[in-house]
Amino acid sequence: MEVFIERCAGLDVHLETIFACVIYGNREDKMFQEIETFPTLTKDLFRLLKWIEVHEVTHIAMESTRVYGKQYTTS
Repeated sequence: MEVFIERCAGLDVHLETIFACVIYGNREDKMFQEIETFPTLTKDLFRLLKWIEVHEVTHIAMESTRVYGKQYTTS
Protein backbone atom coordinates (compact mmCIF):
# COMPACT_ATOMS: atom_id res chain seq x y z
CA MET A 1 0.00 0.00 0.00
CA GLU A 2 1.35 3.39 -1.00
CA VAL A 3 0.60 6.37 1.25
CA PHE A 4 0.76 9.97 0.06
CA ILE A 5 0.66 12.77 2.64
CA GLU A 6 -0.49 16.05 1.10
CA ARG A 7 0.62 18.38 3.92
CA CYS A 8 3.65 17.50 6.03
CA ALA A 9 6.45 19.27 7.89
CA GLY A 10 9.98 18.46 8.94
CA LEU A 11 11.66 20.05 11.95
CA ASP A 12 15.39 20.09 12.66
CA VAL A 13 15.76 21.07 16.33
CA HIS A 14 18.91 22.75 17.62
CA LEU A 15 19.72 24.43 20.92
CA GLU A 16 18.85 27.97 19.79
CA THR A 17 16.94 27.46 16.52
CA ILE A 18 14.44 25.20 14.82
CA PHE A 19 14.57 24.85 11.06
CA ALA A 20 11.12 24.03 9.70
CA CYS A 21 10.03 22.96 6.22
CA VAL A 22 6.46 22.49 5.06
CA ILE A 23 5.75 20.52 1.89
CA TYR A 24 2.26 20.51 0.40
CA GLY A 25 0.48 19.57 -2.79
CA ASN A 26 -1.07 16.49 -4.34
CA ARG A 27 -0.08 13.82 -6.83
CA GLU A 28 -1.62 15.62 -9.79
CA ASP A 29 -0.18 19.09 -9.13
CA LYS A 30 3.22 20.49 -8.40
CA MET A 31 4.53 20.16 -4.83
CA PHE A 32 5.41 23.35 -2.93
CA GLN A 33 7.73 23.90 0.00
CA GLU A 34 8.30 26.71 2.46
CA ILE A 35 11.25 26.94 4.82
CA GLU A 36 11.38 29.05 7.98
CA THR A 37 13.74 29.35 10.94
CA PHE A 38 12.41 29.91 14.46
CA PRO A 39 14.26 30.72 17.69
CA THR A 40 13.54 28.39 20.61
CA LEU A 41 12.05 30.97 23.00
CA THR A 42 8.51 30.15 24.15
CA LYS A 43 6.92 32.97 22.14
CA ASP A 44 8.67 31.71 19.01
CA LEU A 45 7.53 28.13 19.60
CA PHE A 46 3.96 29.47 19.59
CA ARG A 47 4.77 31.23 16.31
CA LEU A 48 6.02 27.90 14.94
CA LEU A 49 2.80 26.21 16.05
CA LYS A 50 0.70 28.91 14.34
CA TRP A 51 2.80 28.59 11.16
CA ILE A 52 2.17 24.83 11.12
CA GLU A 53 -1.56 25.34 11.74
CA VAL A 54 -1.85 27.95 8.97
CA HIS A 55 -0.35 25.43 6.52
CA GLU A 56 -2.83 22.77 7.75
CA VAL A 57 -0.02 20.26 8.36
CA THR A 58 -1.25 16.77 9.25
CA HIS A 59 2.08 14.98 9.85
CA ILE A 60 5.41 16.16 11.32
CA ALA A 61 8.82 14.49 11.41
CA MET A 62 11.40 15.86 13.85
CA GLU A 63 15.15 15.39 14.11
CA SER A 64 17.18 16.29 17.16
CA THR A 65 20.63 15.12 18.14
CA ARG A 66 20.04 15.95 21.81
CA VAL A 67 17.14 16.23 24.21
CA TYR A 68 16.61 19.98 24.41
CA GLY A 69 14.32 21.48 27.00
CA LYS A 70 14.14 18.40 29.22
CA GLN A 71 16.11 17.64 32.33
CA TYR A 72 16.49 14.17 33.72
CA THR A 73 17.40 13.43 37.32
CA THR A 74 18.22 10.19 39.03
CA SER A 75 16.87 9.33 42.42
